[in-house]
Amino acid sequence: MKRYIDSNIGRLRILGFLEGASLLILLFLAVPVKYMLGNPILVKWVGQIHGILFILFVINALKVGVEEKWVFSKITWKVILASFFPFGTFYIDRKILSIIHNTRP
Repeated sequence: MKRYIDSNIGRLRILGFLEGASLLILLFLAVPVKYMLGNPILVKWVGQIHGILFILFVINALKVGVEEKWVFSKITWKVILASFFPFGTFYIDRKILSIIHNTRP
């Protein structure tokens, strides 16, 4: 775990996991509870948490992209775009971020 916290890409991967998990909880738990049971409290809380994590993920993706000198048209936009789709951050972590992170000393 220390390896993730000590690097920019590692922290981005952690944020990606949290952001992706919060989106899935929002879509597959909070929204059905709101519309099936008429209780919007989960959408309110999970939605706010997801919104904060989403903003942090995008800001950190841009920050890491600049610091790591990623070409925006090749990597950075894919990382940011992935956060708009369910399971997107998990996919991008597996296909791009884990490879970059594992090649670092």
